[in-house]
Amino acid sequence: METVIAVSHLQKQVLAAAANNNKETLNILADINLSIVAGTSVAITGTSGSGKSTLLGLLAGLDVPSAGRLALFRQDLTKLSEDQRAALRLGKVGFVFQSFHLLEHLTALENVLLPLELGKHSGDLKQVALAALEQVGLVARAQQLVTKLSGGEQQRVALARAFVTQPKLLFADEPTGNLDRHTGQEVAALLFRLQRDHQTTLVLVTHDESLAAQCDAWYRLMEGRLQRQEQAA
Repeated sequence: METVIAVSHLQKQVLAAAANNNKETLNILADINLSIVAGTSVAITGTSGSGKSTLLGLLAGLDVPSAGRLALFRQDLTKLSEDQRAALRLGKVGFVFQSFHLLEHLTALENVLLPLELGKHSGDLKQVALAALEQVGLVARAQQLVTKLSGGEQQRVALARAFVTQPKLLFADEPTGNLDRHTGQEVAALLFRLQRDHQTTLVLVTHDESLAAQCDAWYRLMEGRLQRQEQAA
């Protein structure tokens, strides 16, 4: 199977303020090694401040590592410019965030249309977007401003937007973090169903271990390193 993400000895350090106006090096990620194959789901858990979102940003090419090798779709991200990394993601990578990141002045349909228009897709884009909303059970709310939707509905719009371009890879950062337990379970079930239906590779960052346990592989981030977690058969 195709390897979508390949990481070896990845490190990330940042400069932080210290006493006497000095700077000190803060090690966020120390030695990350990870391989993710196409069509699988991988969860990364860890305590607040452990570097989960930092790692996700590196894997997606939104940030650059301090050291190590990182390949996305067999392209070495450490050798690409910011524009080249963005071009590599276009149409291939989707995102779902804890805070939805929808455009509040747009309707549900317009939010889902946006990545199709930016990606210069052809055909009847409105029908493609409506079909995506239908997949998440929101076609009847297509013309509603997203500010008029509940939190669960907004996250379902975010899922429709993420999957509408048929991405090969989806990054989800705490996708149920702002939802109550029942709504979170519904959104999680929808996320995994869409991932299976679309054969999308999923990288999920979450604090919810019950969510992580549903993935094909589960890693815990501790002291800058990933530890594989045993899962029930």
